[in-house]
Amino acid sequence: MATPNDPAIRSFVPVAGDSHFPIQNLPFGVFSRSSCGGPRVGVAIGDFVLDLKVLAEAYLLKGKVLEPDFFRRQQDLNEFMGRGPAARLEVRRLISDLLRQDAPTLRDNGALREHALIPRAEVRMHLPARIENYTDFYSSKEHATNVGIMMRGPQNALMPNWLHLPVAYHGRASSVVISGTDIPRPHGQTKADDAPTPAFGPSRNLDFELEMGFFVGPGNELGRPVPIGQAADHIFGMVLVNDWSARDIQKWEYQPLGPFLAKNFATSISPWVVTLDALEPFRIAGPKQDPEPLPYLRSSGNWAYDVQLEVWLQTAKTSTPERISASNCKYLYWSICQQLAHHTINGCNLRPGDLLASGTISGPTPESFGSMLELAWKGTKPFALSSGETRAFLQDGDRVTITGWCQGDGYRVGFGEVTGKILPALAC
Repeated sequence: MATPNDPAIRSFVPVAGDSHFPIQNLPFGVFSRSSCGGPRVGVAIGDFVLDLKVLAEAYLLKGKVLEPDFFRRQQDLNEFMGRGPAARLEVRRLISDLLRQDAPTLRDNGALREHALIPRAEVRMHLPARIENYTDFYSSKEHATNVGIMMRGPQNALMPNWLHLPVAYHGRASSVVISGTDIPRPHGQTKADDAPTPAFGPSRNLDFELEMGFFVGPGNELGRPVPIGQAADHIFGMVLVNDWSARDIQKWEYQPLGPFLAKNFATSISPWVVTLDALEPFRIAGPKQDPEPLPYLRSSGNWAYDVQLEVWLQTAKTSTPERISASNCKYLYWSICQQLAHHTINGCNLRPGDLLASGTISGPTPESFGSMLELAWKGTKPFALSSGETRAFLQDGDRVTITGWCQGDGYRVGFGEVTGKILPALAC
């Protein structure tokens, strides 16, 4: 019998060839619509959302791991994430079997099909989980090198610890927002190099960061690290992340404790969580790690992912977006398994629904840089847009859209997009 990842299977739901959501994907999200009450769990298929509450009420999600009515009561993915890989695999298989072109149960029941399949254009997406904790890593060697060159010169680009551990900081979970949320320009302290004292006001050097993130599945008890070989069992799936950054605020405040107001005003994520199971065909070898990591960070197998990533910018003066960056998740030096294992090695307890982000993902060439800090090289080399405008940092009215997908044999496994527009600063 074909598996959910089989490139040959097709759904009875029409799916365009360039759709991010074919039957080989089946990402999970949380949605609502005015006619069906509060938030509920759904799966994206083509241009539709499959309502898992409706399937549960029809007793169509009967398996061996989860209760058949499990999704009748779920308003987010936390409990499902916490049930682990067996539950995730079973539900994905059951949904795949229902959506296949040759499966009559849902296909031939017109009333049920109309109730269960909702056009995505008619739903409102919510954060997929209650995010209690958020950590942002710094896992791209190219990005860390570029920033290091700007700050310290090429001879001291990487800090001494960078090649030995996945650097990270704890972010602000309360300001993680769903795609489509507009972002007011933040206020803070900044200090010009030639100024004797700092000034207060709106950030002038607002930036995006092209990132990916993963949601923790089963957590771990306080004091019990997750071994690197078991890390994947604690990861549910991945999303796109834009960790908005105020570079001028960051420059003044980051010493000695690192990011604070420059980062905590907003982090945007895409609404659909693509499971590790759907990404399995796209696992590849990551960059060679030299020196070899310490034993607790050594993993077997390939744990990089071939996810093509793009950043698009639409200004207030233009009607269409323009691509300004194209990168790939495969450039990450530290893998998601290494990130999770390192996060817990001191006994830190992770919980279902915790979000861990990669940090900016930059590639080896200027067009693959994952932030405006790099694309315009700290503001010294503004880049031109086709409209005739130039950008060194984001301006009010600019909309940033990040998208990403894995290219399969005749299909794509995609993440949709994460988008947000910069609004003028609010009065303080």
